[in-house]
Amino acid sequence: MIFPPRVQSLDKHCFIKTFFIKPDSISIFKLTFALMAGIYIHIPFCKQKCTYCDFHFSTTYHTYRKEMIQSILNEINERKNEIETIDTIYFGGGTPSILEINELDSIIQSIRSNFECNNMVEITLEANPDDISTSKLKKWKKSGVNRLSIGLQSFKSFDLEWMNRAHTVEESENCISIAQEEGFNDLTVDLIYGLPQLTLKEWENHIQKLIDLKVPHISAYCLTVEKQTALSNWIKKGKIEPAKEEMQSLQFELLVELLHRNNYEQYEISNFCKPNHESKHNSAYWKGEHYIGVGPSAHSFNGKERRWNIANNSMYIKKMNESEDYFEKEFLSSNDQFNELLLTGLRTKYGVSLKKLQSFTQISTNFNDKIKEFKKNNWMIEKDEVLFLSQEGKLMADYITSELFIV
Repeated sequence: MIFPPRVQSLDKHCFIKTFFIKPDSISIFKLTFALMAGIYIHIPFCKQKCTYCDFHFSTTYHTYRKEMIQSILNEINERKNEIETIDTIYFGGGTPSILEINELDSIIQSIRSNFECNNMVEITLEANPDDISTSKLKKWKKSGVNRLSIGLQSFKSFDLEWMNRAHTVEESENCISIAQEEGFNDLTVDLIYGLPQLTLKEWENHIQKLIDLKVPHISAYCLTVEKQTALSNWIKKGKIEPAKEEMQSLQFELLVELLHRNNYEQYEISNFCKPNHESKHNSAYWKGEHYIGVGPSAHSFNGKERRWNIANNSMYIKKMNESEDYFEKEFLSSNDQFNELLLTGLRTKYGVSLKKLQSFTQISTNFNDKIKEFKKNNWMIEKDEVLFLSQEGKLMADYITSELFIV
């Protein structure tokens, strides 16, 4: 994911680009965070492919849908000894809202059967506006889903059309109201800024509409141009002109200012909420908690070791059926853990504990010098041996964290 130089965002599926800096290069590794007191379920199905998307999924899911669900259930059963109490369950993808209710029920029931679940377990379902109806909402609620993450992205028809989204502006506006009417008071809506031809006034109107609708949690992500996507190809051919970096930064600044005026807390660079409406699941990502991820391409993390499932639907099913290894794994060095804590922690209101950083490795003179420099520039604040980014520093998050990484 390539960020504007002053604005760094995470995408809606909680994928985080981690920078491992080498003397001659910077390589980027993608990982999905979830919580070891919780489970992330990757549903690799979508109705159609968005022009900007490079996530792992398939639009031909009808041919092996039953087999995929069974493989996910098998993995849940296989990994039942890795976790004790479940605090959060997160259905991401892909588009989890295209699951039939019996498929969703079977997965939730399997988790409840194999793990002890907290009585207040947070169960989040990512949903597209075109999948949201009164009847579905009632079924989701009965299944135990108590939080929705709605991939709305834009209230502008032009944007939805070129992005190849399956929903309309009317569905965007209606889905929030009917979700609230059905008792989904804990919901988040995703918007994308830095879109081609998106003006500051249009962006302001998008944000204001969510404020007026009393949406308690808003996630806003900067459009990124991933390689081997339709969007990347269109830009190369001159079919569409990307937004300027300056406009992307201005839209981010407007986002922060407008939401702050309306009493939303920016508890992570891309995430804003009313009091007591933080995502428990995603907050654990940024605090470096442990988790398991189930399904093709899903990642798991136990503090010192990361593993990731094969990103191929048919191979995932085949290897699960034949009891073969369906994942790879790597051990994180103390330097890796140091860098990841910086990357995630500095993005949040929780900050980064210097004591915790020191538990991984000795802090260098160069690190301390950089901290002094960032404090002098008013980009960083230290309080009770915890480092935080200032509001201005948040605009420089990508640069600041890369400067502090251990090479």
